[in-house]
Amino acid sequence: MNRFLEQTGVRYPIIQAPMGWIARSQLASAVSNAGALGIIESSSGDTAACRTEIEKMSALTDKPFGVNLALRFLADDAMLRFICDASNVKYVTTSAGSPKKWIKPLHDAGIVVYHAIGTVDLAMKCIDAGVDGLVVEGAEGGGFKAPEEVSTLVLLQAIREQTDLPMVAAGGIVDGRGMAAAFAAGAEAVQMGTRFVSSAESPVHQNFKQAILDAPTDGTLMLNKKSSPCYRTLKTERTAHFFDIGEFGPTDFGKITDLYFGGDMEASIALAGQSAGLIHDVKSAKTIIEDTVSQFHEIAGRMGAMAASSSF
Repeated sequence: MNRFLEQTGVRYPIIQAPMGWIARSQLASAVSNAGALGIIESSSGDTAACRTEIEKMSALTDKPFGVNLALRFLADDAMLRFICDASNVKYVTTSAGSPKKWIKPLHDAGIVVYHAIGTVDLAMKCIDAGVDGLVVEGAEGGGFKAPEEVSTLVLLQAIREQTDLPMVAAGGIVDGRGMAAAFAAGAEAVQMGTRFVSSAESPVHQNFKQAILDAPTDGTLMLNKKSSPCYRTLKTERTAHFFDIGEFGPTDFGKITDLYFGGDMEASIALAGQSAGLIHDVKSAKTIIEDTVSQFHEIAGRMGAMAASSSF
């Protein structure tokens, strides 16, 4: 039994991460149509655009999809009320804040709620608040991160020691190898961000996709570790500068849409995970998902046979 599949109704236990400005209907519908779970973002703070993207999904897919509520970036509860009234949204991830006051109205609307966490303490608080599951984000992942830098595998195991709640593993996963490792550590699904940013259906500029393909495994930096929020980004001249001076504030962010969609890699910080070093080509969302599932089953079968033979 896979509880994530039961809760969401998708075919494959794979989620596309809710990257700001990027995780909109073009990408999310491709992921959902391929049997995984596409997610519409709200971290861009552009509530009107995100509502429009949710509405577009009905015309683009008849498969399940989800919405992320990035609580820190929502000015009021307008998105919450819109989602609760939307007949096509049955799964929500919350992030960047406490989900406590949001859970009851979402549950009353029949919506499954997972909260994204980066520490064991926060996981326990979310469990007490009544979430249905957790998106466990290790420090390998791109974007907003906990400055303590606990890896995905360690975090999964530490949380599994304390709860049986369903977990989605996020950070450092691009294929079936990472998926198998995450499942061995207690996950029932995986979330991939950087892998889908560099997919064929991703709306970002080719320069950003190429920068991901060119990045080595040590091609990212953690910015703002002594403050909040902390970010994992690709190494560029801009990010190296802020890493060296040890400070990065809101006024230093630049214009991220010029990077994402204009291709100017120095216009802002290019949010991406360490998994960029494992990505070597642009593939369709369908191919990414099918290859990941096929490789996962091959590895799981091999490990099962090894355990059955007691050969070590």
